[in-house]
Amino acid sequence: MAGAVLAPPFVPIRRLGIGTWPMRGAACQAAVESALALGYRHVDTAEMYGNEAEIGAALAAAGVPRDEIMLATKVWWDKLRGDAIRRACEASLKRLRQPHADLYLIHWPSPDLDLPEALRALARIQADGLARHVGVANFPAGMMHRAVESGIVRLACVQVEHHVFLSQQRLRDFVTPLGIALTSYTPVAKGVVAQAPVVGRIAAKHGATPAQVALAWLLAMPGVAAIPKSASPVRQQENLAALDIRLDAEDLAALSALPKDRRMVNPGHAPDWDA
Repeated sequence: MAGAVLAPPFVPIRRLGIGTWPMRGAACQAAVESALALGYRHVDTAEMYGNEAEIGAALAAAGVPRDEIMLATKVWWDKLRGDAIRRACEASLKRLRQPHADLYLIHWPSPDLDLPEALRALARIQADGLARHVGVANFPAGMMHRAVESGIVRLACVQVEHHVFLSQQRLRDFVTPLGIALTSYTPVAKGVVAQAPVVGRIAAKHGATPAQVALAWLLAMPGVAAIPKSASPVRQQENLAALDIRLDAEDLAALSALPKDRRMVNPGHAPDWDA
């Protein structure tokens, strides 16, 4: 169950991972060790999270063969020019105690992003073995079009906020046929799904929690992975169990009918989401 991966033509991204923002310190290390012990094999972090060292310690302590784990990290948007991406990647790997990442992403596009330059830097990182796969996060559909059409590097995934209150249909319509995975962060909408009567009714029908229903809705989509954050072993296990929930057509239609314009993450440096 925990080892489930997206089917080809997607790269082998684990469908359900553990997100680690904003966990730090010993609590972060303990949470990742717990997740790995339960069977998680997809761990998501970023240099901005300030927890790469703790995640590196958790990976070392867990005793799980490294080739079973998909480790993703990201470069912050102020390091996208010149050799800065390469230096950031090397620094992340040092903190993680790893010779390579499985997935290395641009965390956010900067306001003055030189897209071809940044993509060439990702291509060099991949070619030199510092990352098995590369991708981007928080790119709207128009920017993804430009990145793919450049032909500079094969992008394995795009990571974006995505949940029952925020659609990424336009982006999915573009990337899914190309075999580019969409990784959903904030997949339970910071717990707001528990307040939605529709989600509650479907949860009761399946003997599940609202969070499990929200995750199951995402995981029913081809090419979609999800990375819920949880420090609690009980909640981590509940999230894993979402992989076994099969929503029927009526459930999926009711969840799809919810308003899809509620964004939880929208910092000042965010791009134009409609671009």
